[in-house]
Amino acid sequence: MSLNFTFPLAVCTALVVIPWLGASAQTMPKANPKMKVADGIPEKASAFSLKDVRILGGPFKHAMDLDHQYLLSLDPDRLLHNFRVNAGLPSSAKPLGGWEAPDSEVRGHFVGHYLSACAQMYAATGDEKLKANATYVITELAKCQKALGNGYLSAFPETFIDRVETLKPVWAPWYTVHKILAGLIDNYSLCDNKQALDMAIRMGDWAKHRMDKLSDDQMQRMLENEQGGINEGLANLYAITGKKEYLALSERFNHHAVIDPLARREDALDGLHANTQIPKIIGAARQYELTGDPKLQTTASFFWDVVTRDRSYVIGGNSDGEHFSPKAHLSAYLSPTTTETCNTYNMLKLTHHLFTWDPKAHYADYYERALFNHILASQDPDDGMMCYYVPLHSGSRKQYSTPNDSFWCCTGTGVENHARYGDSIYYHEGGQGLYVNLFIDSKLDWKSRGITVRQETRFPEEGLSHLAFTCARPTRMAVHIRRPAWATSEFHVLVNGKEDMAAVSPSSYAVISRTWKTGDRVEIRMPMGLHTEAFKDNANRLAFLYGPIVLSAEWNGGAQLPVIVSAGHDVQDGVTPVQNKTLTFTGEPGVFKAVGEPSGEKLTFKPFYATYKTSYVVYWDVFTPEQWEVKQAQVKAQLAQERALEARSVDVIHPGEEQNERDHKFTGAMTNNGDFGGKKWRDARAGGWFSYELKTLPDAALDLGVTYWGSDGGGRDFDILVDDVKIATESLANKHPDKFFDVVYPIPTDLTKGKSKVTVRYQAHPGSMAGGVFACRILKQSGVQK
Repeated sequence: MSLNFTFPLAVCTALVVIPWLGASAQTMPKANPKMKVADGIPEKASAFSLKDVRILGGPFKHAMDLDHQYLLSLDPDRLLHNFRVNAGLPSSAKPLGGWEAPDSEVRGHFVGHYLSACAQMYAATGDEKLKANATYVITELAKCQKALGNGYLSAFPETFIDRVETLKPVWAPWYTVHKILAGLIDNYSLCDNKQALDMAIRMGDWAKHRMDKLSDDQMQRMLENEQGGINEGLANLYAITGKKEYLALSERFNHHAVIDPLARREDALDGLHANTQIPKIIGAARQYELTGDPKLQTTASFFWDVVTRDRSYVIGGNSDGEHFSPKAHLSAYLSPTTTETCNTYNMLKLTHHLFTWDPKAHYADYYERALFNHILASQDPDDGMMCYYVPLHSGSRKQYSTPNDSFWCCTGTGVENHARYGDSIYYHEGGQGLYVNLFIDSKLDWKSRGITVRQETRFPEEGLSHLAFTCARPTRMAVHIRRPAWATSEFHVLVNGKEDMAAVSPSSYAVISRTWKTGDRVEIRMPMGLHTEAFKDNANRLAFLYGPIVLSAEWNGGAQLPVIVSAGHDVQDGVTPVQNKTLTFTGEPGVFKAVGEPSGEKLTFKPFYATYKTSYVVYWDVFTPEQWEVKQAQVKAQLAQERALEARSVDVIHPGEEQNERDHKFTGAMTNNGDFGGKKWRDARAGGWFSYELKTLPDAALDLGVTYWGSDGGGRDFDILVDDVKIATESLANKHPDKFFDVVYPIPTDLTKGKSKVTVRYQAHPGSMAGGVFACRILKQSGVQK
């Protein structure tokens, strides 16, 4: 899908978009004296340190403050518990839950993210408490590493590495090792923690010793298991230490089954687990910077192009059920598990690399779209908790983490996301020119040039931004101000009240070259407009935007979701601004309709990032009046089928409904639940499971009926067991797009004969998901199987 941006520009001094680089790579500018190896390619745009930029106000400051509070609330000893136990050291701390529980195969991954986030937030705020907490954790981790004896450091036994090397089932041990390595490097880079570097070197030596024993073929087979960005981490360790063996090891971790087709400009991504692949490409990008290998440049650039242009949704995120859906049918892949937040965290890191090689505005356009509409939208603005997925199907609701019992991958990337907003606003051009890429209320302290730039803006509340300069001395400099792709008309840049801008087209830079002095002010006017963006493969499924801001409408009206019914006029005519309310619009009943509501629906639209704790609609299906009549008849027929199932039901589970699940003795592992399309669901991930106890009829022939969402797909292979006996294997693969459907599985009579209850279990295959399950029923057999 093309990304058409129309967002008002806030006035700001020149800045270049700095998307997120890998924790260690991006937060350590390549001119950092800590790096012993210079890049092998020229850097055309350079990032400022987080220490040079302060976020001053607006939604990003609010999000950062919440994240800051959450980081301070975490108990370092609870974070350390599993590491101490694994090293045979005493721990009296209460274990954490979720993915950091003692039995989780990725325990310890969040601690790596925590170290990175503390270092980044310290750099961004100057809060010494964060630095002290990270230093304490590192000091205690050093004791664990010493106790383990060989440089290995993790919260799980080294036998997990044995398992991945021998292709035995295990979740993702190298993924977790990478997070810890990155956290140590960040603390060396941003907090001057030399002990962290020593520990990272010992980890690198341990990894080399292990991998030297494997042939290249064995390495490649091992890399079928998710490994995070370990190739990037080792490349960064090489840049810091100058030890070439780390670069060689980094290159051995390149997964050729994925990287080689991309180097040939072949898109073979359909069906692949999305966030397994993106970190591999970030690693390739970092290797290109260090080696100059043009194949690695092509790999990274081509991957970015196909993901952002062909595989991304309107908010800038990608994936459905964590996998890359067929791009030719992207509009059909909308489920409760679209746009994993980790993916966008990593895509912004990749965008940063590409921008430094070739500072083009379209990289900043994407960065802005994803930052405002996915990253900012993934945080609960009340308590700072974070989303795993940000679902985009109509009727979805965001589900947030909990403070001590989630620690999903997206909780880890999440605590970093909101710590480093300052690295995405300004860039410099070889220490000379300045790029202004994002319109965020902030201050840049460019110490080496004696320049301070204060960007004053309420963007996106208004399409205006001001840059105020303070200069130690008059300074000749070119300031590059991004004209966003969405700023299609009436874009103006004024210097000290007078227009000073060469004619530029949308998605380019207005360049102002002059001698700057204290008191100079730049005003950027970027009128925002309402527009729509449709899927490439389905022009009748679209979203509304105001400038770059994706709009959503709250919906609490039940399962029959609203659509657009239009006889052919511009659908934008049905959305009008609300007077005296910024970024708020009304959807007119004459255009927006739902089954059973002949008078239509009056809806309120507001920014998607400000929509939370309620169901919503982002994508709208457009029908002609004639098509709408057919659709209503189909819905009524579906309701009749549901009533027929109810009549056959002996017992019913409604997954995700707390009391109903408690009554049916719910239990499980690696399982989550949420709301979608007016129904609740439950699934299990990464080989997890969940089960219920249901009533039966001891002398009747029975079936098991299960309700699924027809657009679910991507790695959803699971077994269904009744009293520990497998009765079916199911694979959800977008079988019935855009509708709920029921599957009826016969239950062998010997499993229910003489019983008044049975236990039904959904067991994901290794590395796969089970569900989502929207309903589970014991049914009297009707003689007709579906």
